[in-house]
Amino acid sequence: MKTNFKNISILALVAMMFVMASCGGEKKRKDGRTDTTTQGEISFACDESFSPIIDELIGVYEMQCPNTKLKPIYTNEIDGVNMLLKQKTWLTITARNFTPKEYTYVKDGLNMLPEAVRLAYDGMALICNTQNLDSCISVKDVKNILLGKKTKWNEVNPGSKLGEIWVCFDNRKSSAVNYCCDSILGGKPINSPNVFAAKNSKDVIDYVARTPNAIGVIGSNWLNDKRDSTNTTWNKAIRVMSVSKLDHATAMNSWKPYQAWLLNGRYPFVRTIWALLNDPKRGLPWGFAHFIESPKGQLILFKAGLLPSRGEITIRDVQVSNQ
Repeated sequence: MKTNFKNISILALVAMMFVMASCGGEKKRKDGRTDTTTQGEISFACDESFSPIIDELIGVYEMQCPNTKLKPIYTNEIDGVNMLLKQKTWLTITARNFTPKEYTYVKDGLNMLPEAVRLAYDGMALICNTQNLDSCISVKDVKNILLGKKTKWNEVNPGSKLGEIWVCFDNRKSSAVNYCCDSILGGKPINSPNVFAAKNSKDVIDYVARTPNAIGVIGSNWLNDKRDSTNTTWNKAIRVMSVSKLDHATAMNSWKPYQAWLLNGRYPFVRTIWALLNDPKRGLPWGFAHFIESPKGQLILFKAGLLPSRGEITIRDVQVSNQ
């Protein structure tokens, strides 16, 4: 039988071109995405209260992978999760996991496998004005303030002349509000007439800094003085309150949201930071989320004053001599 070598050569060339195309670049998906873990451009949602550390992590990731561009959409917790469920984004960074209903919806309704990556732990901090010298407060008093049972400072600290207590949150739909309702009040709504919401975390700090009788509720990663690499110096414009699990708060039984007190449970208001993923492609959103839980990402979180979710942390008691 006579063989047509010319046709065989053409078929071989076509097959080789197909293989090269498959190895050299991914076939364009129906959703139009072409990103991978090391290249491309994506937007993702993030709770505004974590914006300082997320901006830092983005800078490191884009330096490590120069062909990537990450665009954070800083918003509140409710809208951020809804963006993920409506497939407007493939990644949301927030202070809670999927609810069972949300997980089932993504898995069965969208026919995708949701993934929740535990990133770090953050202290839910209470801040007050520098003129407020009574900066120790009990969990019980915090509950009574949020429920409207105590509305004046002399009901918390007898002898205080600061008048009414005004409580400021970063946003009415924020993770801070949800944390207070779910974790502090046990599912009850905030019911104080003296509670209101600002626009964002910076506005909370600014309001408390100029209002002697105010309390601000804010993520502790906003409060570190960036000039201090030890994370033991807070923003000088405000005072970070010490919180006690006992009914009567004193300087000896109250604790600030330092990493060590988050780890050993002495500080009572601790929340978990999660990366919620709905990324079947395992592209850039997936790559960035898992970078944050990698040793390098966890070290960045640690240096920023958060408590990493991974890695061994040792606390040592140090005695300082006055001699």
